[in-house]
Amino acid sequence: MEQQEDEEQQNEQEIWSWGAGTDGQLATGKLQDEHTPQILRPLSAAFGGPITSLSCGGAHVIALSPGGRVLTWGRGSSGQLGHGDMINGLEPKVVKALEGYVIVHASAGWNHSGFVSDDGALFTCGDGSFGQLGHGDYKSQCCPLQVSYFSSKPVEQVACGMRHSLVLLKDYVDNQVYGFGLGKRGQLGISTEKIKSTNVPQMTVGLTNLTVANISANGDHSAALSADGNLYTWGRGFGCASDTCTPRLFDAALSFNEVALGWDHALLLTRDAEVFMLGGDRHGVLGDPEKTSLTGDTSGKSQEGIIMLTIPDLIGTKVQQIAAGAEHSALVTGRKEVDFVSFEIYRCILRRHCSKLCR
Repeated sequence: MEQQEDEEQQNEQEIWSWGAGTDGQLATGKLQDEHTPQILRPLSAAFGGPITSLSCGGAHVIALSPGGRVLTWGRGSSGQLGHGDMINGLEPKVVKALEGYVIVHASAGWNHSGFVSDDGALFTCGDGSFGQLGHGDYKSQCCPLQVSYFSSKPVEQVACGMRHSLVLLKDYVDNQVYGFGLGKRGQLGISTEKIKSTNVPQMTVGLTNLTVANISANGDHSAALSADGNLYTWGRGFGCASDTCTPRLFDAALSFNEVALGWDHALLLTRDAEVFMLGGDRHGVLGDPEKTSLTGDTSGKSQEGIIMLTIPDLIGTKVQQIAAGAEHSALVTGRKEVDFVSFEIYRCILRRHCSKLCR
């Protein structure tokens, strides 16, 4: 009996948040910033069980339960919380409009949100003034509305950036990534020319003859990872690199497992558990990093080099997970000790907010 209680205690979920909190995005019940991590006790109680994933936007957060229920809180001034109004939420609240669906994936953008159900339906809400909701107009939505364009095309993932969105289709080999919303920096990837905006999903150019495993969007950046570990980026250039309107292949002798995009930088996690960074060194947080030039595009043509940076303090460290906000970065390393996992979190720059889920 004592052993069972010990195992339950070890498996108890803990959720922490810190940083900017003036819109209620920390779920502490207070409209104030927090300089140290605060444990959030009401989240599991609101669900009646654990939380499987968190997605942090400009100032709002989306949480999912194992059963596919959705909680949101934080800034709601554009309807991004999905509660039928445009007010902030200090406490986590279930999105009732999605109660009839099993939501398996969600993404929080700057002022909009996207949700994917287990049967491949896509729902969006929040700011639609740049067409980033994909409903064929430039209106905002206070409740999640299904994107009719994908009614016959099952969706696997959605990625919400600052004012654009990406969608990855399920079980498609070609033509599986779509973009919509603002495209002034090339972040939609739908044309070789920059496009002001589109309110209807359009197919991304140049990602044919490969299987895309994951998509990412943040700020004016977009990225995709192929199943064989190749990384493609488009949109705003990193560092001194120019913007690119179509996906650019990183010609590096590395295989990537994860990418995390910020506003001016990106973290790259290799399959060997090493971390690299693109851009971001203007803040001086990397010391004197080692630099490596990359890349080509999907057609194999020579492109302007992008600088990939190694982070000196992390050389030789095995990393499990990476995350990037607007102007900050975090990563997790894990060492199992007597069935516990100990976490080390490195914060490069902290100007926005973070939420971390631990078991």
